[in-house]
Amino acid sequence: MRLLNPESPVWAGGGRVPALPGENDRRMLSRELLLVLALSLGASGIAAVIRFVGALTRPGGLADQAATLNGSRAPGRPWLDLVWQVFAISTALVPVLLVAHLLLREPGPGGTGMRVIGFDLRRPRFDLAWGAVVAAGIGGSGILLYLGAHAAGANLTVVPESLPEVWWKFPVLIASALQNSIVEEVIVVGYLLRRLDQLGWSAPAALLTSSLLRGSYHLYQGIGGFIGNVAMGVIFVWLYRRWGRVMPLVVAHALIDIVAFIGYALLAGHVSWLPTA
Repeated sequence: MRLLNPESPVWAGGGRVPALPGENDRRMLSRELLLVLALSLGASGIAAVIRFVGALTRPGGLADQAATLNGSRAPGRPWLDLVWQVFAISTALVPVLLVAHLLLREPGPGGTGMRVIGFDLRRPRFDLAWGAVVAAGIGGSGILLYLGAHAAGANLTVVPESLPEVWWKFPVLIASALQNSIVEEVIVVGYLLRRLDQLGWSAPAALLTSSLLRGSYHLYQGIGGFIGNVAMGVIFVWLYRRWGRVMPLVVAHALIDIVAFIGYALLAGHVSWLPTA
């Protein structure tokens, strides 16, 4: 099946995006995109909306409820818990492997596979440096937004981790942060924008769709989590269009989550300004 016409490419962030396919292939691309989202963050978005409705309709305010990000999967059985943690992290990465397979099957010039969205190791210094800069800017403003939303009663109490005090706690938290960053930035930025470009969506429409999708699957945290992640999505899409690479965004997202997860583990109960469940 030939999806793309390599003779008439157009340019967009994340690599050289071939011209629009024919009508039949456009339907195939649309179905492919919907299936990938249904198997990954699109389904997470729907689940988050349902959870948020449940939180809104539960007695008490949002701030009195908790959203736990990394919890025990087999309380009191640390080795079984570890197996479940590794299993959950590994299977969450399967949609990324699917995206890699789908991108690898694209015909046309400019290279195929994950390289077309900049998920590679070609520019490690650039990716690490800019990832750290972005993480510092977004991470600091993000914690302020969360604290403000929580104080206003518009956000649940986010519990980044509630793992037992075992030797594998911090390695699992780091692995979870890496998994989150890879899945979100590859699918919601690189893959989604590439497919929307190929389907002829305008840049503003693609930016809005990516940003709202990112916000939707964080809605289980509350209004603050939704707004903060929509804003983060706008910035990440703009940076991706500018750089043509998702890797700096993966680095930034991973650093933000690592600091949040490990910082909470070290500070919870020891500082007065950090909400705890």
